[in-house]
Amino acid sequence: MTAAPEEIDPLALENQVCFALAVAARSVIALYRPLLEPMGLTHPQYLVMLALWGGEPLSVTALSTRLALDPGTLSPLLKRLEAQGYLERRRVPGDERTLAVTLTAAGRALRTEAERIPPAIVERLGMPVEELLRLHGDLGAVIAAAREP
Repeated sequence: MTAAPEEIDPLALENQVCFALAVAARSVIALYRPLLEPMGLTHPQYLVMLALWGGEPLSVTALSTRLALDPGTLSPLLKRLEAQGYLERRRVPGDERTLAVTLTAAGRALRTEAERIPPAIVERLGMPVEELLRLHGDLGAVIAAAREP
């Protein structure tokens, strides 16, 4: 039996969308950790690499937009990935204010190793791919709604 909307406590922790999203995010990201550690990557660094594997070079501004990260948060991630030899940051000739990010040969080669991660996550979650795709779409709608003015 389902409770009527007026019977639902709007401040009950278990009824909060933010709580469900936070726990789901932490739980899923934790599944990535053992897969990423052998590659020397954290989950945020993995997201940067995914963006670059999708097409490079990217300006820091474009990368920041694509990842929905503040440039101040992105900068330390890029510095660490550069120190690991996975990417390079260079000023764009003719526009010294723009910093372009490109993968190194080692960064491109890492993609082959990373290709095993999505199927491993799907297997670990034990959910049908169709359900995960639907969830992805629903989360995209939540993100878009939260960003509306």
